[in-house]
Amino acid sequence: MDELDLLDWKRQVFELYARVRSQPEPAVAWALWRRERERLFREHPQSPLPVDERPSYTGPHVFDYDAAWRLLALVEAADEQSFELPSSDGETMSFRRFAVAQAQHVELELYWLEGYGGGLFVPFADATSGDETYGARRYILDTVKGADLGVRDRRLVLDFNFAYQPSCSYDVRWTCPLAPPANRLPIAVRAGERLRPS
Repeated sequence: MDELDLLDWKRQVFELYARVRSQPEPAVAWALWRRERERLFREHPQSPLPVDERPSYTGPHVFDYDAAWRLLALVEAADEQSFELPSSDGETMSFRRFAVAQAQHVELELYWLEGYGGGLFVPFADATSGDETYGARRYILDTVKGADLGVRDRRLVLDFNFAYQPSCSYDVRWTCPLAPPANRLPIAVRAGERLRPS
């Protein structure tokens, strides 16, 4: 049953991020994340990859780990704004902006999914989008899917080494919300998942 397979996929992703958060060394946590995602993409029935691509798959492709892209962000409340975020299928999804995360040269709005159960969602685009990385943006946090890096010293962990492409980048059967203009960074974030190197 697809629903039970999807439940298992979510369970494994939640467990993976729990292991990532419990690992004191970020580079070791990232290596674990990379290795386990490769296994899930190749072996799990709910992999976003088309079935015929799974046996020979060698990704997800990532930039080398760069500690400079592990940021601890100060979160400040923002004027709440509800809006419909466009998605890859031409429809929209309801979100609410509730805060802004700031760290060094990065500022990202934080969104709350308004659907059942809610969840923190932080998509972004940068100067690599459409060239070195997926053009329709990447995600750094999506707690509905378990992608949660936690909090350190009362600051939100934004480790761009864990940025990943949405499922719709692999197969159009998946629907993914896109990054709004406010989260389009003018800098190149060469960390996290990337397109297959040529």
